[in-house]
Amino acid sequence: MKLYWFLALLVAASAVEGYKLEQEPYVNLPLKEMKTSADRIREHGYPAESHYVETSDGYVLNVFRIPFSPKLNNAGDKKPVVFIQHGLFSCSDCYLLNGPDDALAYNFADNGFDVWLGNARGNIYSRNNSKISLNHPKFWDFSWHEIGNIDMPQTIDYILETTGESKLHYVGHSQGTTVFFVMTSTMPEYNDKIKTAHMLAPPIFMGNVTDGLVVGLAPYIGYPGKPADIFQSQEFTPHNVLVQRILDTACGGKPTFPKYCQTLFLLWAGTENPNLNYTLLPQLAETHPAGISTSQAIHFIQEYVSNEFRQYDHGPKKNMKFYGQEEPPNYPLDKITAEMYIYYGMADGSATYKDVQRLPEHLSNLKHFELIEDVNWGHLDFIFAMKVKETINDPVIDFCLKYETDHSKK
Repeated sequence: MKLYWFLALLVAASAVEGYKLEQEPYVNLPLKEMKTSADRIREHGYPAESHYVETSDGYVLNVFRIPFSPKLNNAGDKKPVVFIQHGLFSCSDCYLLNGPDDALAYNFADNGFDVWLGNARGNIYSRNNSKISLNHPKFWDFSWHEIGNIDMPQTIDYILETTGESKLHYVGHSQGTTVFFVMTSTMPEYNDKIKTAHMLAPPIFMGNVTDGLVVGLAPYIGYPGKPADIFQSQEFTPHNVLVQRILDTACGGKPTFPKYCQTLFLLWAGTENPNLNYTLLPQLAETHPAGISTSQAIHFIQEYVSNEFRQYDHGPKKNMKFYGQEEPPNYPLDKITAEMYIYYGMADGSATYKDVQRLPEHLSNLKHFELIEDVNWGHLDFIFAMKVKETINDPVIDFCLKYETDHSKK
């Protein structure tokens, strides 16, 4: 989201360099075409497939697949399946930007997995609906409840049907964990379709969140009422293709304005994070922010206000219509029986260690609960830290491999 605030700064930067345009008023700056997850995968020599899952309410979700690793020559082998889901404002690209040595998707492929990368409704890869137009006011009428209750189970069904498997491994970051909790608590039959579930920085209980966006907006839209009603069910920071391409052309890959772009990305990520791999941020501009509904943001902010993990709060009157009660119901976490692995950081302002530590008492099959040793480990570090491979990726993959080994003996 914050990248769009940078556009003004980018314009200012170009003004500083305006003397060049005065000397050469017909400078041609062709805009780069958007690079998809499949393009990124193929650039590194891996096979890539693009699949489309149409949900029961018409959203067309673009799911990407790395079916095998060229390093293993295992195209014809039977492989365990892993489904990886992104967080808020993100997309499947986030699991690829670290490159073939350090990105989670490639690490899984190189360890013999059939890798699937999901995309939630409304992001850059899932902006079509077979029943209504993108411009229809109902297109953005969803929160992460619908992503968890519709997108995730129906994507999982598609993957299992396509691969012929009955179960898969699941990895989610941030909202990618929230939607997993929604799915397995409201549709408990899906617990049986999960081998292992790896939750990276899970924002489930959120009463201790320190993220400035959440805390700042909470008094205004964290409660049902006119401000929330006006703000909900629309695109958050509308995705403007031209703006995205300008940002990408100016700052992606080999930046046109390197000095200014470095400043912009440092402002976006924060200079206080010693773990973040800032060299990835120009690539991040190519597809991020990837697009969400404002109702997703409101739903998270409501969780901060209520300090409960519960469904969307429409206000007492509408809650009676939707839920048969004035307060939105809590998600029944006792219904979650999937084999769970949780990883969290001390410096995470979005999934704080105090909030995450409330989870174990609600989970009957928690196998691993890990606070990352690095006291500076923050929310984005689970994806973009310089040491993400050894800190996160390798342990997650090792647990999945152990599951495969243990269950191959049965």
